[in-house]
Amino acid sequence: MSLIKAGTEVPYRVTFLRMTTQPARKSALPHGITLEHAIAPPLWYFFALYDAVGRDYEWVDQHNRPEAELRAYLENPLVELWVAMRAGVPQGFFMLDFIENGTCDLAYFGLTPNAVGQGLGTALLMQALDQAWAGVGVTSVTVNTCTLDHPRALALYESLGFVAERFENRCRVLTRDRDTSLHPA
Repeated sequence: MSLIKAGTEVPYRVTFLRMTTQPARKSALPHGITLEHAIAPPLWYFFALYDAVGRDYEWVDQHNRPEAELRAYLENPLVELWVAMRAGVPQGFFMLDFIENGTCDLAYFGLTPNAVGQGLGTALLMQALDQAWAGVGVTSVTVNTCTLDHPRALALYESLGFVAERFENRCRVLTRDRDTSLHPA
């Protein structure tokens, strides 16, 4: 195990991707998985999902956002939060942002740690894309990922038709210890 201690500044690369053609294939969710639309979720619920999915990937930005601004975002009818559930337990979620006319931004997508490696990722992403493309007037879907995210995230997005448009190199101070054997940078 190779550990990078919290408080260490690490470089990472953000990849911004766009899809301009809806994927032809459809995907059903695995047996026992349901998809729930959380309408105007309270902050505690959003943070429970956000932290469960993003804890190991340095998802901290929303914790630094002013509470009133985040609440307004979550309550915006052009922002949708969808939760994958199994036996009453969240398995992952995605958030669709239709605020920019003609574009749906896949603002968040991920699985809870207990669901990683269970064959849910591609199926849930296909569900997210089906919902995104069903938006009124949508002509493209965007997403971004970075080298702090799950090591297979970029390849999954590209395998479904997203194309990288631009890149940004950034640095972040880790808020938690990072085991690089679990999450290679």
